[in-house]
Amino acid sequence: MRTHATADPSRHRVLVVEDDDTIGRHLETGLRGNGYTPTWSRTGSAALAEAARAPYDVLLLDLGLPDMDGLDVARVARARHPGLLIVILTARTDDIDVIAGLDAGADDYLVKPFSLTVLLARLRAHLRRRVVAAPPQEPVRLADLVIDVVARRCTLHDQDIELRPKEFDLLAVLARHAGEAISRETLMAEVWDENWFGSTKTLDVTMAGLRRRLTEAANTSAHPSTLPRVTTLRGHGYRLGL
Repeated sequence: MRTHATADPSRHRVLVVEDDDTIGRHLETGLRGNGYTPTWSRTGSAALAEAARAPYDVLLLDLGLPDMDGLDVARVARARHPGLLIVILTARTDDIDVIAGLDAGADDYLVKPFSLTVLLARLRAHLRRRVVAAPPQEPVRLADLVIDVVARRCTLHDQDIELRPKEFDLLAVLARHAGEAISRETLMAEVWDENWFGSTKTLDVTMAGLRRRLTEAANTSAHPSTLPRVTTLRGHGYRLGL
């Protein structure tokens, strides 16, 4: 059984990347008024420099920046700071744009105009997931793949596979229930939050990324490799098995 700790916003530093003065000021004021410690950058390059200068917990990222595309900022931030919570704030509403943002490394997205109340609720939901206290677990071995939840490592023939945070969390849940059919609703509750507000496209994009990284690791390994297979159960969810 998992015990949820309270996500204390006063402990969380938020980097806001927004070139619109009205929105940026609104976010900065709203976050500070709710106990967060915000820093506001107006360009992608300034934000990346700031993220390299000091540790941040959350990146709130506008896509339409004056100096670079927000998707590129998300990719660089994710590569440099794997544990950073990235939430995209976008006026782009097409599914392909949302999926591109998630595939670039974002954990969540909000379509403008959005409610500060909803943004704060999503932040609480995400940050709650990061303070879950769980008992120690032994590494799980499935074929040639080893998932060490305590160390947050996934290895193939002792070589690390670099997974995004949510990809690792998703694999950990599937591995813990290897051979079982896991519903989409259960995965969303386990990996994101039981009070998730977003689209389940997030699950699909994360699953696609997980599959791709595992396949790439097997294809580039110096040893013949056998990996567990993620089977899509149409209309229900997924199953991890050999």
